[in-house]
Amino acid sequence: MFVDRVELFVKGGDGGRGLATFRREKFVPKGGPDGGDGGNGGSVIIRADPNADNLAGLTMKKHWRARNGDSGGGARKTGANAEDIVLLVPPGTIIRDRERGNVLKDLVTPGDELIAAKGGRGGHGNVRFKSSTNRTPRQFGPGEEGEERWISLELKVIADAGLVGFPNAGKSTLLSRLSRATPEIASYPFTTKHPNLGIVTAGDAGFVLADLPGLIEGAAQGVGLGHEFLRHVERTRILVHLVEPFPTDGADPVRNYHLIRKELHDYTIPLDGKPEIVCISKAELTGAEEVRDRLAAELGCEVLMFSAVTGQGLSVLAGRMAHMLADIKRAEAEEAARRKPVIEFATEAVVRTGDFQTADVASITPTADETAP
Repeated sequence: MFVDRVELFVKGGDGGRGLATFRREKFVPKGGPDGGDGGNGGSVIIRADPNADNLAGLTMKKHWRARNGDSGGGARKTGANAEDIVLLVPPGTIIRDRERGNVLKDLVTPGDELIAAKGGRGGHGNVRFKSSTNRTPRQFGPGEEGEERWISLELKVIADAGLVGFPNAGKSTLLSRLSRATPEIASYPFTTKHPNLGIVTAGDAGFVLADLPGLIEGAAQGVGLGHEFLRHVERTRILVHLVEPFPTDGADPVRNYHLIRKELHDYTIPLDGKPEIVCISKAELTGAEEVRDRLAAELGCEVLMFSAVTGQGLSVLAGRMAHMLADIKRAEAEEAARRKPVIEFATEAVVRTGDFQTADVASITPTADETAP
């Protein structure tokens, strides 16, 4: 079962109670206070784990409460801290406060984590309240309460390339031929109901390819679970648009292409600005090449063809995706380097590049006022 949205109640453990005791020992009639502090309550932590592929593991339990810290002990012994609860989610999970709706954190890379509900600190024992004017304190801290809140988790698949198109365009079959992924494949529409990911190798390059559920007209307005499907397109770097040459419903393939582009444009976050590779699938069918030529003339760009049955054009398509992704990643790295401020330190001068002027310390001579005693 694939789950990409879930709501949870999380509560951090309360801090342990501090202790108010006094040292009682033979030959020590006035030993003074010796109550220890309480332990800290456990926290509920959400962490991105590359081995998690969806949120299904969190559906069986809606309430997550960490343990409370132990109470302090005599002889200044601090109570034990409670263990944290760590919930593992896939990278690409967005965590929101359910009541306020604000994003708490976007767990993009493996290892990213959020303390969703922090545990309370342990209370102070009476030894902490000892002073010159209060030699026998009987005060103690009860321990702080742990945080609690309802949160919503939403998964947006992270992939380098995403396959888009109408249902039954051949997206799942293509993914199974280019990678070791085993999505459900059938001859009827809407076989794919959730994203499937696979690792594609093209020469020395490797990238993540996502088979996204098929879109239909009105998807941007939520028709056919359009919002649920389109949000998985948001994080892909490029789109691979598959066009079926002879749809089973007799629709015009060129019109189908423009309908999908319109849905991408009309989505809450317009997605039609992403780089795109246009392909005619099922190239083994007679007349598919004529459809390719008509679509290429309509768009004024190259349109690839492939057949998942015969293997025609698969290596060309994989190579084109790898090349386009390499160019995008290179441009992203150059942009990041350009924006990063550069500060260089010389022996006799400090040189700052960018918006700062360059000054040579050795060329600056003191004025008469500066040299005067």
